[in-house]
Amino acid sequence: DLPLNGAYDGFERDDEPVACDPTKKNRQGCCSINDAADARLVAAMLDIPFYVMNFKRDFGRIMDYFADEYHAGRTPNPCVRCNDWLKFGKLLDYADSIDADFIATGHYARVDHSGGRPRLLQGVDRHKDQSYVLFGTKRARLDRMLLPIGNYHKADVRAMAEQRGLPVFDKPDSYEICFVPDNNYRGFLQNREPDAMQPGELLDMEGKSIGQHDGHQNFTIGQRRGLGVTGDVPLYVINKDAEANTVTLGVEADTYAGALTASQCNWLRDDRPTEPMAVHAKIRSNSEPVRATVAWIGDDEIEVRFAEPQKAVSPGQAVACYDGDECLGGGWIDRAM
Repeated sequence: DLPLNGAYDGFERDDEPVACDPTKKNRQGCCSINDAADARLVAAMLDIPFYVMNFKRDFGRIMDYFADEYHAGRTPNPCVRCNDWLKFGKLLDYADSIDADFIATGHYARVDHSGGRPRLLQGVDRHKDQSYVLFGTKRARLDRMLLPIGNYHKADVRAMAEQRGLPVFDKPDSYEICFVPDNNYRGFLQNREPDAMQPGELLDMEGKSIGQHDGHQNFTIGQRRGLGVTGDVPLYVINKDAEANTVTLGVEADTYAGALTASQCNWLRDDRPTEPMAVHAKIRSNSEPVRATVAWIGDDEIEVRFAEPQKAVSPGQAVACYDGDECLGGGWIDRAM
């Protein structure tokens, strides 16, 4: 999972946009020929059946979502959508077709089946915890989810793989968006819809023009570098207005928000809290959960208020809520307040 929240400050490159290239060796995505060959080899060594599924058409939905969100002025998270729509969506449908009882993946998270209902828990290795990207999994599907490595630290998993002679024990981690292999998401967007990215105004917090940009899609909330203008103090992206094609810049203090609203919510407990509930909230995959309260303000909408203001709360990203190490669910951020 890759955070799309301003971490891509070094994207001002002249690389030609490319599609996901499965023939490219040593790439750090998850769809190369080498990856498929590795999976086949490991399956053979473990003497388990190996099936290959072509989700090309379904994956187009992920790519469309990714581009549409950027063009709408939001910052997408394709890894969460992929888990919701494909890994625990289409793949589960396929499991039904071959009478498979469970879906097992390599996410660093846990599902506790010991009580009256399954609970999604953080992984033991908190530095690798991926429960955040699984918050959208429907409750009914938790019963069929197996996350076998969530009880281990990654170093221990690699050691076990080495002990068993699996050749992937030291394989590099994947850090890319698989369909944007050079991390050049701007090139990807321009290649798909060249006319969607148009010049516009850079504004200060008072709404005054302080410069020009080449498309609001080139910016993420909280971004500091590559803005095209300088000031007496460092400037940051505070807001994007896709309809007006403007990008608002401010100082670091302006990047903080005390609350957010989120919709398309998925709750993993049987009952929703009727009053504001104390939780820990996570607004990006690589951040620690922070103290907050969550309250339902609509059929599928929540309001999260932080105990302390948080930096770069980005519409389009996800918020996940926790009670201890249990992931309660979350939603898609609409607005920072």
